[in-house]
Amino acid sequence: MSEFTDVGVMLGLAVGAVVGLRLLHRLTAIRATPLLSGPFLSGARPEEHAVSRFHARWYVLTLLFLAFDVEMLFMYPWAVVVAEMGAGAVVEMFAFLGLLMCGVLYAWREGALRWA
Repeated sequence: MSEFTDVGVMLGLAVGAVVGLRLLHRLTAIRATPLLSGPFLSGARPEEHAVSRFHARWYVLTLLFLAFDVEMLFMYPWAVVVAEMGAGAVVEMFAFLGLLMCGVLYAWREGALRWA
């Protein structure tokens, strides 16, 4: 029964922390109209809205960036254990890189790597 008591205490502390932080925010928040207290871009008001549309070509470029980002996410731990795992780990990593290369070839075919 003490396990449930511990879980209940932790749950109570978590809920109390969330309620306390929300109350602290409500007490210390600046009360201003959002249109007058907007963000500034290098000292000037922005020309367009923050959620304005982007050109469709940035979608493929973003996917390409995420592919390389995920690649690095998996390569760092792999580099630590590749000596222990042996040739199987090398084959698996090259298979993974091959799949990512398919994404790079798709981006190249779609023209995401053309800058002009």
